[in-house]
Amino acid sequence: MTALLLDALEAALRAERDALSGQDVEALLRSTEAKLQALRAAESAGLSSADAPRVAALAEYNRENGLMLARRRRAVAFALRQLGRTEAVGYDPRGQRAQGTWSRPIAVA
Repeated sequence: MTALLLDALEAALRAERDALSGQDVEALLRSTEAKLQALRAAESAGLSSADAPRVAALAEYNRENGLMLARRRRAVAFALRQLGRTEAVGYDPRGQRAQGTWSRPIAVA
């Protein structure tokens, strides 16, 4: 049973990686939802110690996906700054909502 749950989690992580690589936002949203559902199912089923190596490998895969997502976010934030725009929601290094936002005009008339 746990093998099937971990298979579902792995499939969701692979779909998430494909969506990140292909820059497909809709697929990313779908795969993230599938990942969360698979995680909830695996947590509720309770995993055995025999599953630990596979869980560790999947956790590493998830961290790699997180790094890809962080790189994409930085690239988008940079592009928005160059266009004089800011992100709608920002967070400071402690994970708290940023209080102030700034914008840079593209040209001055």
